[in-house]
Amino acid sequence: MTPAPLKAVSCLLSLAALCLGAAGQAAAVVEVRIGAAHFPPYTVRPEQGGESGLLAQLAEALNALQSDYRFVLVPTSIQRRFGDFQQGRTDMAISENPQWGWQQIAYQAVDMGLEDAEIFVAHQQGNRDQQYFQDLRGKRLALYNGYHYAFAEFNSDPHYLRQTYGATLTYSHDSNLSMVQRGRADIALVTRSFFSDFLARNPDSRSQLMASERVDQVYHHYALLRPQAPISPQAFAQLMRRLRENGELLRIFQPYRITVAAPVD
Repeated sequence: MTPAPLKAVSCLLSLAALCLGAAGQAAAVVEVRIGAAHFPPYTVRPEQGGESGLLAQLAEALNALQSDYRFVLVPTSIQRRFGDFQQGRTDMAISENPQWGWQQIAYQAVDMGLEDAEIFVAHQQGNRDQQYFQDLRGKRLALYNGYHYAFAEFNSDPHYLRQTYGATLTYSHDSNLSMVQRGRADIALVTRSFFSDFLARNPDSRSQLMASERVDQVYHHYALLRPQAPISPQAFAQLMRRLRENGELLRIFQPYRITVAAPVD
């Protein structure tokens, strides 16, 4: 029969071992910080708290898929995201394109196998047809401040866009499309995914707005990882492959007309 003091010590040691084991398991979960800049429908006003948008759904799916990493969103901005990335406040930038101002920044890229497009939107009226979008000269453009557009050779400088294209720059795609509807702008540029979401939220606008067949840019979305990121490009690519195979990527992105395909080698 085990003496009571020894039995108590044994119980304490067992409890301590369990606690240490649980602590060890918790410590093994690696946090990966994803920069979340306002870019609807991918990320919607992250600085206001709460997590909404496609990026939040993707992070949730990644966390549900495995227990080695915990993906968290860190609010940033279109302009600030480069500095936050370089200074280590974020580990990853997701739904990015290397041409969007990343040329002088060290990163490792993972093709996410997601494709979207930037399109032109005008007011539907009279005999206006697709020819309207062929020549931008003399037309009032409504653009999102800080975005990189192919027609402007990816130069996002506000002064350049105002001076060269007479552009109005805002921080709201909804406002830009509203300006087109009210005749205060001739053309707004939005992503195909955003326009799909806008029409779902504003069904009356279907008869008022005309989308271009002309595309300003078609791009593959990339995840850009800091060289010191706590997850390797290979490990993240593997997680994306698993989400593609189990149908989660289609569930999240297909309703917004974002193409889900195998990454380009």
